[in-house]
Amino acid sequence: MSENLVDSIAPATPSLKDAAGLADALRARLRGEVRFDSGARALYATDGSNYRQVPIGVVLPYDAEDVLTAIATCREFGAPLLCRGGGTSLAGQCCNVAVVLDFTKHMGNILEIDPERRIARVQPGVVLDHLRNAAEKHHLTFAPDPASHDRCTIGGMIGNNSCGVHSIMGGKTDDNIEALEVVIYDGTRLSVGAEGLCRDSRHRLSGGPEVSGRSADRAAEIRTALKQIADQYGDLIRQKFPNIPRRVSGYNLNYLLPENGFHIARALVGSEGTCATTLEATCRLIESPPHRVLLVVAYPDIYQCADHIPEILKYKPIGLEGFDDLLVYYERTKGINAEGLTLLPEGGGWLLVEFGAESLPGAELQAQRLIDALRRSPNPPNVKLFSGAQAKRVWEVRESSLGATSHVPGEPLNWEGWEDAAVSPEKLGGYLRDLRQMMADFGYKGSLYGHFGHACVHTRLNFDLQSKEGIAKYRKFVEEAADLVVSYGGSLSGEHGDGQSRAELLPRMFGPELMQAFRKFKEAWDPGWKMNPGKVLEPYKLDENLRLGPNYAPWEPKTHFQFPEDHGSLSHAALRCVGVGKCRREEGGVMCPSWRATHEEEHSTRGRAHLLWEMTQGEVIRDGWHSEEVKHSLDLCLACKGCKSDCPVTVDLATYKAEFLSHYYEGRLRPLNAYAFGNIDLWASLASNAPGLVNLTTQLPFLRDIAKLVAGIPPQRSIPPFAAQTFKQWFQRTSTRRGGRNRPPREAQRAQVATNPDRGDMRWKSGASAPRPADQENGALAPEVILWADTFNNYFLPSTAKAAVEVLETAGFRVRVPRANLCCGRPLYDFGMLDRAQRLLLEILDQLEPEIAAGIPVVGLEPSCVAVFRDELINLFPHDERAQALSKQTFLLSEFLEQNLGPNAQLPQLPRNALLHGHCHHKSIMKMTAEESLLSRLGVQFQSPAPGCCGMAGSFGFEHDKYEVSAAIGELELLPAVRQAPPDWLIIADGFSCREQIAQGTGRHALHLAEILQMALQPSALDKDDPYPESRLVRERQAEVTTSMKRAGIAAGALAATSLLLWAATRDR
Repeated sequence: MSENLVDSIAPATPSLKDAAGLADALRARLRGEVRFDSGARALYATDGSNYRQVPIGVVLPYDAEDVLTAIATCREFGAPLLCRGGGTSLAGQCCNVAVVLDFTKHMGNILEIDPERRIARVQPGVVLDHLRNAAEKHHLTFAPDPASHDRCTIGGMIGNNSCGVHSIMGGKTDDNIEALEVVIYDGTRLSVGAEGLCRDSRHRLSGGPEVSGRSADRAAEIRTALKQIADQYGDLIRQKFPNIPRRVSGYNLNYLLPENGFHIARALVGSEGTCATTLEATCRLIESPPHRVLLVVAYPDIYQCADHIPEILKYKPIGLEGFDDLLVYYERTKGINAEGLTLLPEGGGWLLVEFGAESLPGAELQAQRLIDALRRSPNPPNVKLFSGAQAKRVWEVRESSLGATSHVPGEPLNWEGWEDAAVSPEKLGGYLRDLRQMMADFGYKGSLYGHFGHACVHTRLNFDLQSKEGIAKYRKFVEEAADLVVSYGGSLSGEHGDGQSRAELLPRMFGPELMQAFRKFKEAWDPGWKMNPGKVLEPYKLDENLRLGPNYAPWEPKTHFQFPEDHGSLSHAALRCVGVGKCRREEGGVMCPSWRATHEEEHSTRGRAHLLWEMTQGEVIRDGWHSEEVKHSLDLCLACKGCKSDCPVTVDLATYKAEFLSHYYEGRLRPLNAYAFGNIDLWASLASNAPGLVNLTTQLPFLRDIAKLVAGIPPQRSIPPFAAQTFKQWFQRTSTRRGGRNRPPREAQRAQVATNPDRGDMRWKSGASAPRPADQENGALAPEVILWADTFNNYFLPSTAKAAVEVLETAGFRVRVPRANLCCGRPLYDFGMLDRAQRLLLEILDQLEPEIAAGIPVVGLEPSCVAVFRDELINLFPHDERAQALSKQTFLLSEFLEQNLGPNAQLPQLPRNALLHGHCHHKSIMKMTAEESLLSRLGVQFQSPAPGCCGMAGSFGFEHDKYEVSAAIGELELLPAVRQAPPDWLIIADGFSCREQIAQGTGRHALHLAEILQMALQPSALDKDDPYPESRLVRERQAEVTTSMKRAGIAAGALAATSLLLWAATRDR
């Protein structure tokens, strides 16, 4: 940094005493949240870039008045400001030693949509997809749509000048901003727009009803300064600014030229918060083609793809993306987007060419014209045309690129740093060849992908950012790459901005005179250099403030989990997060339910990963395993494992949480509910000796209130009753000496109908073996399976496990149930009780060692328990061959049946409609494919309207201090969907906690897949007079519980009466 800038911003980093005074003043004056604690500062210390700077504090303003007051207060204390949107910036724009203004929690309102004028007025915290969804109701859209469209904000897009896939249809953000309402550091509030709008006071940068007195003078000063820049540097701007579609580097001085309307609002776009703070934006909306098709064009390599861009652009696609074979290899290696990858035509480089029209035939016609032209060309490419769901799957291949190129197994870590240059489309092929050669010369490797229609190229390279030599090599490469792109007449940034990673290189692109013009532009707005200092101008060096750096030496604690994919290192695991913020989206996928309920960064996957990483640094988070900041962040983690599948770099917060809590509570007592819920298998086993008596204490008024109080259960929750007879007790009672079973009458009747077509219209022909009762003479020949009797389906809902036995036997398998009281320990992980969890798993490995060695499949019913065998088991014991084998031979019921019945098996039909909800662990670890396929084969027409979490998450929803979050998560998607389902629809959910949330939140009772299959064996047993399909089963369960309670009550009464008589008799003596 220059000496002058150091002098000018020296007061911007106040002492701790000043920071404390600033925090107190802000808290006293603002309606929004003010957070200067270590946890908040750690959360906002980095963005999606390679950089890290710990802020002074964080403010979440409630409204525009809060913003004005916050800026005035910061000015009073001499503190610099940083405005932040979704925090996904890749060049370091969103981290600084400043007071951070985060607009995403409170200032995310769409103020107006005017379809006739085709404009929208929004606050800066509005998520792009929220605006697009609202505009789509009028067949309009906001054109720029970066890959982070489901979590990036309009304010962030304005700061960054974001682009995206459809920028070739509607331009960059600067092309789509009509007016801005801003406030600058000195407190002046201005409405700015184009010269042509000066008659409307809302769009003026001069006097008027909104600007008076000193503000009017200040506005006039700014206007004069900007006019002088346009007059003095106009010719140079015309000559030196790259004439390409994607020039994002530098300030938008071109919009000050008269031919561009002296558009001050658009000149501010892309200034990265270094000039002004946006309070409100007026956005241009354009027509959105309602019908779209995707043409995938495959060439032998990415260079030939680039060579053909100008030819394809002649056909006016609305989107044109490209990627190479290395990206495909990375995604296959990571096992993501498998469906989309299989749809790609054969080739070594791919172009995604999207066409849109008012009708589907119209879009297809546009695509066909290009197809015909390509087929007439020499060496025609391979092409495929998609629409609808298939097109979406292919788009996901491209949209996943940033995460897909990060943390690839067997590959070195890849980083941004030269991920965003742009040239003209005519020169793209040559630039890619030269760039790839330069990468090879430096020994770097990276996939090439991006917005090829505008010749903007993304890549992540295997920079060594942890050694002096590696960092010096990184600097040399970036400098030479900058010279390369300038030689092509291109821009250092075509989308991601300058920030810190490219700002130092701007003189190579613009020269000293234009850099002076940039400086005058900055000083017109912010003469004190308090707005995001050190970014864009007078910047920090590109190798300063690195998140890693040559002194990177994180704490490497000993852990229970072995983290085999992270070299046994928790710090390496926490480093996985690359800050893309996919966990902050509000729709689609499982991740991250606590963010959706709270809109708090600390309760997002990214926030938690950053706090854990900061814990390993010991600078801001200094208490290690006893950090209250980390503990508080993890408290609302539902351990849903959604991040394990949805996060592009598979951050695994459920595992990190279990590991952290195991050490946090080491040597100290846990809360009472941790012992109550974590050891539920022990308490359930004890309760099974007198379930009726226990149910009296948990179901009867007054007694249940005491039970809830003792266990820490919120009063709004009902305690699930224990079954009168456990599944294991039933199974042993019905088993024969030869290993088969004596079927109960109703089950035998269903089996007879299922296996005898003359007795009914349903048949079950298994591809594994002929169906038969397992106690017949040839029953021993039936293939064996072990049915895992988990705690929940053994002690609470044994009807599920009974149904599974019937289904498996009807399908031709001999069912075994371990006699030993084995438990996978699933609830223990939620409370970090890993010592006991490990002991339980070792006991399973020992007890089932012969069966494991024999390869006998283990079939589970509770998704979270199956997930233990598929996930935690091999993380805790990665080198135990038994653990590896058990993990591979453990299946959910749906997976096992799909694999063993064969595609030609004739399943019984159950032509019903259903709402299907998948358990989070099911969706994250095992996937729903087998369940969905099996239901389709049964003839069930199902919908899955709630991809997110139910909110119960094991014991989470039963904990007193988490009830409100649990209920809020349930109300996001699942519970409203269940309430809206018609009464004759089946509700299907395999997870015990999911079924409890549905029952307690809606009054409906969801059925397990096993019960659906059992129902299919004899659908005529359904009572048409019942209000719901599950009514009879629910009545039977409740009747059994009620009967056991009556018996217990009678027994207790008899015992009390006997005791009283004995006491009286003794007294009479």
